[in-house]
Amino acid sequence: MFEAMIDPTARPAASSESGVRAPRPAELSGLTVGLLANTKKNAEQFLDAVAELLAAQHGTAGVVRRKKLNIAEAAPAPMLAELVDSCDVIVVGVGDCGSCSASAVVDGLAAEAAGRPAVVICSDAFRLSADAMAQAQGEPGYTYLTTPHPVAPLVADEVDQRAQAILPGIVGMLTTPSNATVVA
Repeated sequence: MFEAMIDPTARPAASSESGVRAPRPAELSGLTVGLLANTKKNAEQFLDAVAELLAAQHGTAGVVRRKKLNIAEAAPAPMLAELVDSCDVIVVGVGDCGSCSASAVVDGLAAEAAGRPAVVICSDAFRLSADAMAQAQGEPGYTYLTTPHPVAPLVADEVDQRAQAILPGIVGMLTTPSNATVVA
């Protein structure tokens, strides 16, 4: 069942940028965006708002939406493989609790290792869980984005505002080249 217990309150070791980074495109225009949501309330709505903004402001051409049904586990391998095969970039979220933040980091790392640029979004209250999982996965210092906690009780306009606020970070993480080692 569980291979290891993770202490989400442990501080990760100091590190520079993560070593797992897929090659980044110069821009998002014409690309297909994968959205990997979990079952937390407003996760799909948040990612849908992000997709609409990416299309309107950056010319993305399509979107593939998938929802994993267990917030505490990584996306099933076939689901992740489908996203990697059919999408140019992937947005994972929203980690709005300890378990879903940790599993979102695993999903982001898996997408990157499979060659797809990915950005993970967690609420800021769960940085320790996300950081602990990155460290447990051998990627201390893994970079992800945060939005203010909580996301679940937001109304539609607030979800849209959060998506607008985080959009520059998403674009920057999906398109900015890294000095880190690229995993093929």
